[in-house]
Amino acid sequence: MAENTKQTSEKAASAASEVLRDPDATSADKQAAGSALSQKAPKSGSQK
Repeated sequence: MAENTKQTSEKAASAASEVLRDPDATSADKQAAGSALSQKAPKSGSQK
């Protein structure tokens, strides 16, 4: 299987985070937001 090298931008990740915190967001909205965040590169130095 090929490695996925695509990453979500800071702006898209921020929008996805807001969707996940929105109590009115649909399940499909939250699934898409979670998918986007799973492709976000970790901040450097955040891993120990």
